[in-house]
Amino acid sequence: MSRPQDPPRSFFPFGNPFRMISPKGTTLSPQLLAVLCAFEATLEEKLKKLIPKSKDEVVSLSWMTSAMQALCESHNDIKTLMTDLELPVTDWEEKWIDVYLDISVKLLDICIAFSSELSRLNQGHLLLQCTLHHLGSSSSDQLFRACSSLDGWRQHVSSKNPRIEKCGSILDNLVGSSDLPKVKKSAKGKVLMQAIYGVKVLTVFVCSVFATAFSGSTKNLIDMDVADVYSWAPTFKGLQNLVNEEIRVRFSSGRITVLNELEAVDSSVRELYPIIQGVVETTETESHAKTVEKLGRSTENFSQGVDLLVKEVDGFFQVVLSGRDALLSNLRSGATINGDILGGKRDAQAVN
Repeated sequence: MSRPQDPPRSFFPFGNPFRMISPKGTTLSPQLLAVLCAFEATLEEKLKKLIPKSKDEVVSLSWMTSAMQALCESHNDIKTLMTDLELPVTDWEEKWIDVYLDISVKLLDICIAFSSELSRLNQGHLLLQCTLHHLGSSSSDQLFRACSSLDGWRQHVSSKNPRIEKCGSILDNLVGSSDLPKVKKSAKGKVLMQAIYGVKVLTVFVCSVFATAFSGSTKNLIDMDVADVYSWAPTFKGLQNLVNEEIRVRFSSGRITVLNELEAVDSSVRELYPIIQGVVETTETESHAKTVEKLGRSTENFSQGVDLLVKEVDGFFQVVLSGRDALLSNLRSGATINGDILGGKRDAQAVN
């Protein structure tokens, strides 16, 4: 796994697989080239939209929601591409299918881990709501309960999620399995493999950032070295460098989290905690009320951001799961695949 001091690692650790899957002399027709160029142009547009306008947007829950949306769209774009290519199931080698099924399982495991962490964050939100409720009264008993709730929140937010802790090894295995097996001498296969490569790069990047943000450590942060032969490579490198660099800067400054909304909550808690403990005396009722109000706003923003992200992660899980189901269904029927090798919708149909 890449560390801050490690050199960027290649997404394909054993060299460029297109040298193996695209035999010499295989050229793309103008039609296939147009299909590939359109796909990669769409992918690049998605990458551009994920480039934060400022470092303050790294890493916000809204950015993470947009990133997960981009993943869902890109995986569904593969489904559309396969429809355009009309690749029959007979062109799918057994090893290729096995690799896809293995990758899809890893993506499902990652989605489950992310969902469990978002659920854990929502549990923490309940503790913050209890704090705000107790702060509605000035009685010493209610302040004691508010302090107790904040203690619970601080312990909860600093604890580790075992499922997130396992994401690093899953990501390493996902990268290691990206050396795709050979495809029969097929120009269509070449187009599909190059498209899949681009989507995999985006997938690993996004999942790496999520795992890093949720784990509170850069140990899950991956730097991918993408060759400049791909039209979208410069845009991706710019995105990756900006996001990964900012994440490392934040952790090096001692922040407990790189999540903007969670950091805002923690800042309000640090400000309010000594006041309700009585460590810091304040006779300014208005000032105290503003501090409580600040915690209320940051808590609400955090809760809303988590709820939106939960929906997108669940949506990506369904994209991957339904694509896997579509592939298995078509394999059983022996029909032509019109599904998504990386995940598609349940309405994928067989094409004769």
